[in-house]
Amino acid sequence: MSLLLSDQIVRAAHLLEQGRLVAFPTETVYGLGADAENPAAIARIYAAKGRPSNHPVIVHLAPQADLGYWVSAIPAQARSLIEAFWPGPLTLILPRAAHIPAAVAGGQNSIGVRCPSHPVAQALLRAFKGGKGGIAAPSANKFGHVSPTLAQHVRDEFADGSIDLVLDGGQSEVGIESSILDLSRLHTHGPVLLRPGRITALQLAEVLGVLPATPDASAPRASGTLEAHYAPQTPVAMVASALLRQTLEQLADAGRRVALLHWSDGPHAGALQLPSSPAGYAHGLYAGLRALDTAAADVILIEAPPLSADWQAINDRLRRAAHDSAGILEQLL
Repeated sequence: MSLLLSDQIVRAAHLLEQGRLVAFPTETVYGLGADAENPAAIARIYAAKGRPSNHPVIVHLAPQADLGYWVSAIPAQARSLIEAFWPGPLTLILPRAAHIPAAVAGGQNSIGVRCPSHPVAQALLRAFKGGKGGIAAPSANKFGHVSPTLAQHVRDEFADGSIDLVLDGGQSEVGIESSILDLSRLHTHGPVLLRPGRITALQLAEVLGVLPATPDASAPRASGTLEAHYAPQTPVAMVASALLRQTLEQLADAGRRVALLHWSDGPHAGALQLPSSPAGYAHGLYAGLRALDTAAADVILIEAPPLSADWQAINDRLRRAAHDSAGILEQLL
């Protein structure tokens, strides 16, 4: 790690301790961080993002942090998952310790915690309060928008100066947000996968011995689980691979400007092609959506990915990104 970045990490830790906001890289996406024990600082996150105050944020912890300080119970399943996947892109929902501010949990009695693997995030967490603090950090973007995977994405999103410092750690490796697993209601509901991510339900099942359930009506609120989320400004529509060429021709005949995101091979002029593997696709997805959002198109047309289990997290993000654009193709045609 460069001396310049090391100096910035020391500065970032001091800013956080003063109740200020710092954006930092994780292996998933860039986070907008504040002291998780400072309700006023947490309120600044909500204000900067335009985020509803009842929508919880995830607390990021250093590898050596005392998880028992943050939660009131650590079930055996949590310890097994931590051993298997931390540091890494897995958030666990556990009962919140009584002394931890409710603001970080959106007023709920549960709290989301994770240990990121990005070296810059780990260095910041070690420097902040001597490695004993927690950094509350949702994605560093305006609420509902496409998450950032580059420091420049964060700067573009918050050109208003509401963030005090942006740490640049390069492009996020994973590219989509962490898997969120609820372990706060094991006796009544078992483990529940609230948000899919790089760590799949099948991988979790290998450790848990049971496949996590899907979200239910009484599940805790969690980051990134609203029906509309991860959306660019340009309307988004998904279309099956078999209908892609026909749809492109129809839109061209109607004089519509199209920004195309696809994964299968094909001679699509001016289109953005992402890798056909789930990991490669996820890595480039948000940067791709942000790039296409600048194309002044009438619609971002996305070739629907496969429906297999290893594409679940990507399909989840795309479905939410397109939610508020339902019916856009019919309108354009």
